[in-house]
Amino acid sequence: MKLKVFSVVIFCVFSNFAFGQYRLSGTVVSRQDSAVAKGCTLYLNERQSVVSNEKGEFAFSSLPNGSHRLQVVAPDFKTFWQTIVIDNKDQFVKIRLVGLNETLNEVVIMDKQTDFGFTRMRGVENMGIYEGKKSEVIIPDQLVANLATNNARQVYARVAGLNIWENDGAGLQLSIGGRGLDPNRTSNFNVRQNGHDISADALGYPESYYTPPVEAIGKIQIVRGAASLQYGTQFGGFLNFVMRKPNLTRKLELVARQTIGSFGFYNAFTSVSGTVGKLSYYSFFQYKKGDGWRANSHFNNATFYSDIDYKISEKTSVGIDLTHTNYLAQQPGGLTDGMFKTDPCQTNRERNWFSVNWNMAALHFDHKFNAMNEFNLRLFGLSAYRYSLGFRPNRVATIDDNSERDLIKGNFTNWGAEARYLKRYFIGKALSVMLVGGRYYHGFNHSQQGQGSKGKDADFNFIEPEKYNIYDYRFPNKNASFFVENVFYINDKFSITPGVRYENIYTTADGFYGNISRDLAGNIISINRTNEWRTNGRQFLLGGIGFSYNPVSQVDVYANISQNYRSITFSDMRISNPSSVIDPNMKDEKGYSIDVGIRSKQTTIYNYDVSLFYLNYNNRIGEVQFYDESNRVLRLRSNVGQAVIMGVESYAEADFLRLLKPESKELSGVLFANLALIQSEYKVSQIAGVQGNQVEFVPKVNLKSGARFGYKNLKASFQFTYLTDQFSDATNARDGGVAGVVGLIPTYKIMDASLSYEFKKFRVESSINNFANEMYYTRRATGYPGPGILPSDGRSFYLTLQVKM
Repeated sequence: MKLKVFSVVIFCVFSNFAFGQYRLSGTVVSRQDSAVAKGCTLYLNERQSVVSNEKGEFAFSSLPNGSHRLQVVAPDFKTFWQTIVIDNKDQFVKIRLVGLNETLNEVVIMDKQTDFGFTRMRGVENMGIYEGKKSEVIIPDQLVANLATNNARQVYARVAGLNIWENDGAGLQLSIGGRGLDPNRTSNFNVRQNGHDISADALGYPESYYTPPVEAIGKIQIVRGAASLQYGTQFGGFLNFVMRKPNLTRKLELVARQTIGSFGFYNAFTSVSGTVGKLSYYSFFQYKKGDGWRANSHFNNATFYSDIDYKISEKTSVGIDLTHTNYLAQQPGGLTDGMFKTDPCQTNRERNWFSVNWNMAALHFDHKFNAMNEFNLRLFGLSAYRYSLGFRPNRVATIDDNSERDLIKGNFTNWGAEARYLKRYFIGKALSVMLVGGRYYHGFNHSQQGQGSKGKDADFNFIEPEKYNIYDYRFPNKNASFFVENVFYINDKFSITPGVRYENIYTTADGFYGNISRDLAGNIISINRTNEWRTNGRQFLLGGIGFSYNPVSQVDVYANISQNYRSITFSDMRISNPSSVIDPNMKDEKGYSIDVGIRSKQTTIYNYDVSLFYLNYNNRIGEVQFYDESNRVLRLRSNVGQAVIMGVESYAEADFLRLLKPESKELSGVLFANLALIQSEYKVSQIAGVQGNQVEFVPKVNLKSGARFGYKNLKASFQFTYLTDQFSDATNARDGGVAGVVGLIPTYKIMDASLSYEFKKFRVESSINNFANEMYYTRRATGYPGPGILPSDGRSFYLTLQVKM
């Protein structure tokens, strides 16, 4: 179907056919003491939502006759479900919620034994449409895992098909990919926090150097490739960190967590939260440090976040989010294959450093005209830098000669605005939901490269930049986009969701690049510079359509196809690296993704999602090795060709002890398995030796499985991770050679165990990561923090004490 057809159909249904006549209203209170339960979210048929007011009141209007499913979700209460029947008259209900804590003879029973910590997005939720899309939601509070180190292998264990780079034991950066997408700093996902961008530059440099502490995250939302229509054009999809929300029932709540662990690890996390009148707040401060598994891996990190919301009226609220993080990390450098086999812990770099300073602000305005019409406006900005400094020759085994170090500085100043309007309306007796949105984004990035000092400390100052800097570029870019999606609920079982997105992108590269030539003694022979000014403007339409079918109430069959697009970044436009060459005729990446699957509706006893996917990736950008006229091995960054990636992504989880003994309320025994089987191939390529090869970053088997047991407030978990080997470049090179930057990433298997116990206001958590002490690696770095093989951490132990008041 042509894209124009999508636009015409969606805009033709914009008028509101208000055939619904009736109203559902009521109040929400606590069953224990009949106290008003304000701030509860009520979902009707998983398509409409309202929030109870200061008096616990709520209302849905314009409802047709028939049966309606009502769900109530509140932070300190058990989830409530009820079926409401509208029969030619308004309905009023009084809902009594049961608290999570029930005291029986001074024994506290927590209603969390059967929570998996993993669910999915509703069809319409939080000013977004997810009907017919493959989505996942991780709830960190319900995981038994190592949260203090942001251990991605454990946190994302239930998300099928993710490929995770594990070379950062502290969790300072998150690097995840999937379906053959480069995991590097999660750059192939549209990464957001509370709905606003957090990457360095969403278009020109979509790498995320900041990752929120998992201890402060309420939910992690992931929507696969079909998210391109609502959130932007990345092939990977949408990744959103929803931070913890203010406590609406207390004026002050304090949470303090202290963690100690192997290799000098220490983490302190403190948060405060509460509501005073119409003002609510949540704020945290985190500090962590450590020495790292390898020598020369010391780091320290501080992060601050504050969310302040003000409820102007029952229908209108405003709020502001402020985020600051900074860290300094020493980098031990990469290894060759031979060095890794000899001693994975070794390092020959002690002068390499990396520094990040990230500052973000976001202002949001939310207005609910009524139960059928909502509006959201979000303004956001970022001011940040990332500096890298070190000795990084092409030969990884070369001993540091204490000469001037290579220094790269990147400064980012970006801002943008995004508006969304959500409208529910009826066509006859069938509900439809339309989402219309627009976005403007302005980025300005300044990148420099030159000589740093000869010292060993973290001195990020250039030496005579006017003389020795060989790279200095400014990258201003602008992006305006508009999108519309509409859910047509044909009946109670079947829905169709078409959508379209318009993008206008304009990027500029303005600066110079050069080279310093030296003789065999290291003396400078000549310095040359070439000025460059390049612009690239383009506009295009993306289209997609999704389907959802519910044959029975607990089963959802879904399918979608969406076009994807990824513009070349300024790293693709120009880079200064002695071993890399950039193709000046490089083009943007284009393609489409298809998902077809079956999944369970949200339950507490079992949960599953099995899907087939197909990803067609045209003009895929990658790196291949070649020899220059001097017979040197170099890497060419170019459009490698057309890549096709397809496979099965499956996830299943069940509380077998509950299934066998449903009367037991204190005992839980959960088994889960997450298996992805993937095939990939370069179908077409103009580069010799690539066509027919396996696509890089695609293990054929990706398995994460485990168990969790709980008795009252004691919980224990075990996890097994297994990935088959994968290539790191399109030529399918196996031996990394003297540089170690390309080659095979061998099969690896990891085991982790965690334990937690909660008593009144206290919680104790412990974990053993990689308790079999597997020596493995998941990444070959082409630049910082390598180059070369970056070994993953060996066995480590952690202990956490939490106090909540």
